[in-house]
Amino acid sequence: MRTLFAAAFLAAATPAFADTAAGTVFTYDAKSMTLVMEDNTVWQLEPTTLLPETLETGDKIVIDFTSDGDNGVVSVDAITSQAEQGA
Repeated sequence: MRTLFAAAFLAAATPAFADTAAGTVFTYDAKSMTLVMEDNTVWQLEPTTLLPETLETGDKIVIDFTSDGDNGVVSVDAITSQAEQGA
């Protein structure tokens, strides 16, 4: 019975995947922690998200996030400026 339960639990577990996205900032609202990219993608950030010291319209950035496969974004882990990366 325990083996059956363990097998069912493992089958139901969904792996998380690390991923990145790059683009240009259209707007960033620090109060609501909302980032909108020029392609109209909206990212809801958490207080724990690592951000550059300044994040302004026109900044080219890379977003490191964790996704849940086809179920969408689980968390935005960090945002870095492409200028900081030497791009």
